[in-house]
Amino acid sequence: MPAPDLLSDTVDDASPPDVPTLLAAAVAAVGGAERPGQVRMAEAVWKAIASGEHLAAQAGTGTGKSLAYLVPAIRHAVAEDATVVVSTATIALQRQLVDRDLPRLAEALTPLLGVEPRFAILKGRRNYLCLNRVQTGAPEEPEDEGLFDPQQLSALGRQVKRLNEWADETATGDRDELVPGVSEQAWRQVSVTARECLGAQRCPQGTECFAERARAEAGEAHIVVTNHALLAIDALEDFQVLPEHDVVIVDEAHELVDRVTSVATDDLSAAAVDVAARRCGRLVEDGIADRLKEAGEGLGLLLEEMPPGRMDVLSPALGNALAAVRDAAHACLTALGPERKENDPGDMAARKAARSSLEDVHDTAVRLLDAFTPEIAARSDVVWLDKPFVAEGRPRRPPALHVAPIGVGGLLRSTLFDRRTAILTSATLTLGGSFEPLARQWGLPPLDGERGDASGPVGGDGAQSGDAKCAGAEQDDGKVAWSGLDAGSPFDHARSGILYVARHLPQPGRDGLTDAYLTEITELIEAAGGRTLGLFSSMRAARQAADELRDHLSHPLLCQGDDATSLLVKRFAEDERTCLFGTLSLWQGVDVPGPSLQLVIMDRIPFPRPDDPVASARQRAVAARGGNGFMAVAATHAALLLAQGAGRLLRSMDDRGVVAILDPRLATARYGSFLKASLPPFWPTTDPEVVRSALRRLDAAATGA
Repeated sequence: MPAPDLLSDTVDDASPPDVPTLLAAAVAAVGGAERPGQVRMAEAVWKAIASGEHLAAQAGTGTGKSLAYLVPAIRHAVAEDATVVVSTATIALQRQLVDRDLPRLAEALTPLLGVEPRFAILKGRRNYLCLNRVQTGAPEEPEDEGLFDPQQLSALGRQVKRLNEWADETATGDRDELVPGVSEQAWRQVSVTARECLGAQRCPQGTECFAERARAEAGEAHIVVTNHALLAIDALEDFQVLPEHDVVIVDEAHELVDRVTSVATDDLSAAAVDVAARRCGRLVEDGIADRLKEAGEGLGLLLEEMPPGRMDVLSPALGNALAAVRDAAHACLTALGPERKENDPGDMAARKAARSSLEDVHDTAVRLLDAFTPEIAARSDVVWLDKPFVAEGRPRRPPALHVAPIGVGGLLRSTLFDRRTAILTSATLTLGGSFEPLARQWGLPPLDGERGDASGPVGGDGAQSGDAKCAGAEQDDGKVAWSGLDAGSPFDHARSGILYVARHLPQPGRDGLTDAYLTEITELIEAAGGRTLGLFSSMRAARQAADELRDHLSHPLLCQGDDATSLLVKRFAEDERTCLFGTLSLWQGVDVPGPSLQLVIMDRIPFPRPDDPVASARQRAVAARGGNGFMAVAATHAALLLAQGAGRLLRSMDDRGVVAILDPRLATARYGSFLKASLPPFWPTTDPEVVRSALRRLDAAATGA
């Protein structure tokens, strides 16, 4: 289908207004001002929807990207009486879209469209309270035995009682609407997975089911807001989860690969086998479930003796243990027989829960055994053994085997890009000045002018700058065409921020932060008058810095883990002199405009851990194809986090400040140029005195001195 004239795409009197007209009305309704990047992105999204060509759109903070994709999406959905799915990575963005952006857009655009746009939010079944489970009770969960002392069990009981009371009050059953929330153990007592669900036709509560209501509303909506996990489940499962849709918009697309990988990861432990054996114990003949229980115990004893980490070779002992679990689970499933309707809802739920657990155990054992069959270079899955850290005062969870896909590009290609039009957007999509690193992970072909080999991130020409130029690519078979757009940023980065690289510091070591690093952090914070977000590559480093500096700084210091992260961020934002230290979630989850945040410190380049099983397997797979595994995986991972971390600094047009990266390798290593090209174009320096002077001036301006 050819793309319409974006400025006058009126075919007849019944056609909706064009995208620029609708966007202008939407911006006026929310009290904003149109930005050139927002207009260009909206037009590019509309062109992609109309032509069927996929789009990767980078739009910096303040561009207004939500309106830029929602307006053309609503126009298409209303005009075609279709559904557009919008997928996000975070609950915060889901709530922003559903509670703020979409209601205002619907009100503003209804007079122009002649139809009120309908929207809904849809999550996985486990996110909704199950009325049948509330009435019948949860099946026995033996993996929790011994994990709680009497005080913890009492707290769990109080939470479950509260959930039962909430069941009579809630209109949605949505877990995210329960404030304050409850523990995962408590929620598990009142929720079911898709496999455990009896189905609307069989369940006595089917007509009142919260999950079914949400699905029904989504089926009638023009815009359905969901999350990356459910998008992945819809792609992976044999049954349909999302309503029929021809367009999907993936916001926070920089997190898509990790979220899909997480959903596609399975795990197996002796506790999981024991749950399955107990659930089916009363439903099959004596001895059959005992065989599964014994197989699980044998697996558990073996895993306790094995070292943690990635596993490249399947030992005969582990192979035999997994085969025993597989065969015993299959015998239980055979004995359980086909699904049938029980007279008692509780019995029906018990059989469904038993079948679900048995299938999970059986299928995961099969997948683990199959993962070792091909030669290492040809494997599609990686296996590792995890032995969770023993938390103080808590019994250790048993060791577990995990199996994850080495790459998800093929899955995304076959289930997303080959079936519908995809718009992928984020403030961070170009790494090293190119869309190619992330596009390769998504399974998209290289853009024109960019290398398509596996040698790692490469530069592009003309398609990745802030002037919103586009580049396009098409697979040789003509099936996957896409373009890249950088809509730019409203910020003047070079005038608003400084990128400081502490070139004079020694390279970071493995034994924690040295005195030189702690001194540097102290001097920067004192110059800034507090106002600091410290982003550390590990929780150990964040805690060390907080413990050693708290008594030496003249400003309050908070550390992630001291309280709920949301409350810490709130306190940080409210007190301009306060500093906040933390790790991964703070690199991407903090939005604090104004003088409370004028300094972002990153202790080191955030490469994945050398023993990370998935990252190391991906690096090896790239190297096996003749590429540069370090650049394609480790450097890309680090570049993405650095860009996200640097993005915490400028959140409004009046913001000013410094991004300080203490790792000298950013200035000295060969890969440093790729990493710096992934960062916003701040004014660069390696002079510590220049930076401290700038921070003192910013502090004086913020206090009116």
